[in-house]
Amino acid sequence: MTAEALPMVESLGLQPDEQFASPAPCLSWSGQHFGMQIHIVQNGKDSEHNVDNVGTVPAALSTFLACSRFQPDLIISVGTAGGFQSQGAAIGDVFLGTTTVNHDRRIPIPGFDKYGVGAHTAVPTSHLQKALKFKAGMVSSGNSLDYTEQDMSFMTSNKVAVKDMEAAAVAWVAAMFKAPMFCLKSITDIVDGGRPPQEEFLENLQRAATALQEAILPVLKFVSGKTAAEL
Repeated sequence: MTAEALPMVESLGLQPDEQFASPAPCLSWSGQHFGMQIHIVQNGKDSEHNVDNVGTVPAALSTFLACSRFQPDLIISVGTAGGFQSQGAAIGDVFLGTTTVNHDRRIPIPGFDKYGVGAHTAVPTSHLQKALKFKAGMVSSGNSLDYTEQDMSFMTSNKVAVKDMEAAAVAWVAAMFKAPMFCLKSITDIVDGGRPPQEEFLENLQRAATALQEAILPVLKFVSGKTAAEL
């Protein structure tokens, strides 16, 4: 989302890439930092409703176009998300994703059931987690801000720590390009806390975006010059 991306773009001093992927709505900014070429790619806005594009479809499109153009050595899915207090999440916490799954793709046919879940293991980041004292856990993606009883049953039984709307799609495309990928997510709302998620999201978006901005520079500094195995 714009509220998540622009503060990071400004703090890194990145410049916009013209005509990144027209007619796709996604946007990108690029520049050098910590000896690396860095690209921030955002899903852009929906031209009909003038709101940020969110969900797995825009995320997959943006990631595919970004991988095709930039051929990244490492992908970080950065954004805000819901968190589970049962897994230790609190508002403003920053999590590293260990695995990504889909909680709303229910296809009860042999073979398709596992495809629907679409589990992808993130590149291990134990050294990064220890160095920056982040929390870590499974990230589950879906295309609704709220959830059904079946969604919640899946997430609780699989001990999901973070619920978002993009990471599983980013991981799917990253796997296509054989690019290492992990998630960096800050918490806006508590999924198992009893409050409507839209209320907490709107209340805490700025706080969570600030947490992301404060986290991204140390993360980039840490990954600079390291192989995926050293993360």
